[in-house]
Amino acid sequence: MKFRIIVFAYLLLVLAGCKETEEVFDPPYQGGKEALGIKINETQLPVPAEGLPGSTVQVAATGLLPYKDKLVFMFNGEPAEVLEVTTTGIKAKVPNNASSGVTSVMVDDKIIFGPIFKVQGLIAFDPTFRVINGTNAEINQYLELPEGKYYFVGGFTNYDNKGVVVPINRIVRTSLDGDIDRTLRSGYAANGPLDGIVPLGNQFIISGSFSGYNQRTESISNITRINSNGSIDTMGIKTFRPVPKPDTIKYFPRFNGGTNSSITRLYNYQDKIIGTGNFRYYVKRTYDKSNFYQTKDTIILDSTEVRQVIRFNGDGSLDKSYRFNIAANKSLSAGNGNVTSYMHTDGSNAGKLLLFGSFTTFDDAPANYITRLNPDGTKDPGFNPGSGTNVEIGKVTYSAVTKKYMVTGRFKTYNGTVSESMAMVNLDGTIDNSFVPKAVTGGFVRGASQLSDGLIVVYGDFKKYGEYTRNGFMILKANGELAPGYNATGIFNGNISHVIETKSADGKRALLLIGSFNRFDNLQVSNIIRLIIE
Repeated sequence: MKFRIIVFAYLLLVLAGCKETEEVFDPPYQGGKEALGIKINETQLPVPAEGLPGSTVQVAATGLLPYKDKLVFMFNGEPAEVLEVTTTGIKAKVPNNASSGVTSVMVDDKIIFGPIFKVQGLIAFDPTFRVINGTNAEINQYLELPEGKYYFVGGFTNYDNKGVVVPINRIVRTSLDGDIDRTLRSGYAANGPLDGIVPLGNQFIISGSFSGYNQRTESISNITRINSNGSIDTMGIKTFRPVPKPDTIKYFPRFNGGTNSSITRLYNYQDKIIGTGNFRYYVKRTYDKSNFYQTKDTIILDSTEVRQVIRFNGDGSLDKSYRFNIAANKSLSAGNGNVTSYMHTDGSNAGKLLLFGSFTTFDDAPANYITRLNPDGTKDPGFNPGSGTNVEIGKVTYSAVTKKYMVTGRFKTYNGTVSESMAMVNLDGTIDNSFVPKAVTGGFVRGASQLSDGLIVVYGDFKKYGEYTRNGFMILKANGELAPGYNATGIFNGNISHVIETKSADGKRALLLIGSFNRFDNLQVSNIIRLIIE
């Protein structure tokens, strides 16, 4: 028995020690093998420790001389021109498409890793952004207010370590530079993840996957309305009781409507609220009528079949003039697979809803993973993607400046044209053949956003773009080529929900990135960063 106790205690000590070890990230290319007598001190910085492509860099090493005619020296996986090999080290030139990361030496099929080298480029962390610790879970959506503030919603319960004493539940309001606005009451907000927020008058509609808000858990189904201070908008109702009592008033959400599962996208068009998701039913509550059981306080839940796309009136009632067969009392059939969306807000296309996902039919008609609806919910004949993509679409973004969609996913073709993981698509649904993406390997593209100047921000879990190492993040020119100077950043890990063009506090061009990511340019981050982009 004593021996068992000793062994158990030893195991506990070992496990406790494991928890204190540093997080280890695998190199972005093949693993190392036997070192052939070559020794590189990974902790001794190169000379210089950082520099531009074309710079000459010296790395201390021993044992290289016997292999000087066949070794390959690499900066984060990109082969470099070797200038000199000596008994004490190697001198090489940083290649044009190198990115920040580990240096390494390859001899035949064996790799020996060296120290990290920082490649300088046209993207850098914005030192004027005030968020240091980010959030403890994903940020799914944002809303920029005219007075110069942001709302962020998601799955987080802490923002920049400000939720330790006073809780922050899945919604926060900040300055443009990230400072938290404590006048928003978010301590007892949503009890589940939020995915959408839109203004409605001087109030806001929020949606997601939640059943309670501000400690109210009995009358919310994935969507509700809040005031500008974060409190829920309520109404007093005299509920039904078998034995009436005078002045029996209870308070319930004024927005009386919802769905049976999450609303993942939310829009306001002409003061009507449009939501999309993979729900099947619209639900509402009746408070002033008796039910079968004659319970003390009666709440009756009514449902109506409405599939994947829904329009609410401002009070939460179902708008049956939108995609609804009133005679049959049910909505149109929608998609035969998962659906997500993007709504146009500009020009002649305002109110049109682009739908994409894993469906192959929509309203019982062929629609290979993408279609578009008119503002009244009917199919838009002005959008013709032909045969669409060969597999599902993961994300679509739109640039109101270039008037192009960026379509991304695991597909290999768009309307029969080879276009791996990415396609640039015109407003009418046809492919823009001026954008020619290269093959991505080691993963796939999760999303791409075209900026107002035509540059394209691409993110995912890929390891290479064409022949070049790109660890999950890259910036392309409008033709699909890597943009010179913008691709020096190191490892990215995670997913970006939105790329927001903005300015730094000192007026420089900047990108605000939000989503679910924990690493950018080899540094640990937490779901929100702002970058200077020159």
